[in-house]
Amino acid sequence: MDLEEKVKLFKALGHKTRFEIFKKVLQTPYVCSVDKKVKSENIIKQATCVGTIAQEFNYSLPTISKHLKELHDAKLITMNKVSNKIYVEPNKESIEQIAYCFNEILKELNN
Repeated sequence: MDLEEKVKLFKALGHKTRFEIFKKVLQTPYVCSVDKKVKSENIIKQATCVGTIAQEFNYSLPTISKHLKELHDAKLITMNKVSNKIYVEPNKESIEQIAYCFNEILKELNN
């Protein structure tokens, strides 16, 4: 992950609502109603539906979609459409990069 990508990532998390949405996605496993037409192997186990996020925050779907787009563009989340639902899950690689970034800073401070 280059410096520009790191800046974009931290900038996305710098907005209170986006940070709260990201935290919700990290903490809440699959909480969507299951569409009986969708095969169970197509359901993402560590995902949250966009509609569920919108209900949780009492924002309109377009507002939530805008914030999710920012998080997605910063590679903090992945979004997958299955049937008529969009599932959002944390991008574990980006989370590991955040941890690595802070660990490197701590190493420099301790030297």
